[in-house]
Amino acid sequence: MFRSLREDIQVILERDPAARSRWEVLTCYPGLHALGMHRLAHALWKSGYHWLARWISHWSRFLTGIEIHPGAEIGRRVFIDHGLGVVIGETAQIGDDCTIYQGVTLGGTSLYKGAKRHPTLEEQVVVGAGAKVLGGFTVGRGARIGSNAVVVKAVPAGATAVGNPARIIDKQGEQQREEAASRMGFSAYAVTQNGDDPLSKAVLGLVDHAAQLEHQIALLWRELERCGACPPQQAPADAMRTEHFDKDSFEKLVK
Repeated sequence: MFRSLREDIQVILERDPAARSRWEVLTCYPGLHALGMHRLAHALWKSGYHWLARWISHWSRFLTGIEIHPGAEIGRRVFIDHGLGVVIGETAQIGDDCTIYQGVTLGGTSLYKGAKRHPTLEEQVVVGAGAKVLGGFTVGRGARIGSNAVVVKAVPAGATAVGNPARIIDKQGEQQREEAASRMGFSAYAVTQNGDDPLSKAVLGLVDHAAQLEHQIALLWRELERCGACPPQQAPADAMRTEHFDKDSFEKLVK
């Protein structure tokens, strides 16, 4: 027990620049208090003292603002920062070295008793403030959940999930798409290159591509007319010889 407490205090000192001393962490960090009370409640829960475990969990919520069901399994060196409004369900599993910020819900979407209703966080996962992770799936090792994201499906290891519903950002895939865009002669994601919303990136990529296609079609029609292959009087009435696509207006809609 004392080993776990020392690890938890050290983790807070390492991850929170506002922490000044071990005594301050021990006395003023509700996340540390909630985890300590949860370990006691979880031990009682596993021993069959369900009412007593729930009673301790209830008082822990009253004192810290953090609700952790005694059946939840939490690993070592987990840091619940600030913690107010955090809710962790009965069948949730949290791996070692995870970080959870205030307002996070690890909730369930099923009403079947005994089923795996709540998510599993593998090691080193970070869940941003206000995020909701709902369902009995797995968030892979080292994954990141953005603030206020609503995650309803599995997140691969090392990936980032943002938005509502959450969309997955895979850094390696993102880099490959940028390289492909450069080879094609246009920057598909230039407007939100430093952003974190994959939906806006995808839309802006389509906008760039549509503008490029219109430009190429106009060039082709003009070249056909110049070569005499398709005289203007024989060309279709809707032949596109000039560009009308307002790329800037579309970009403003998704910035």
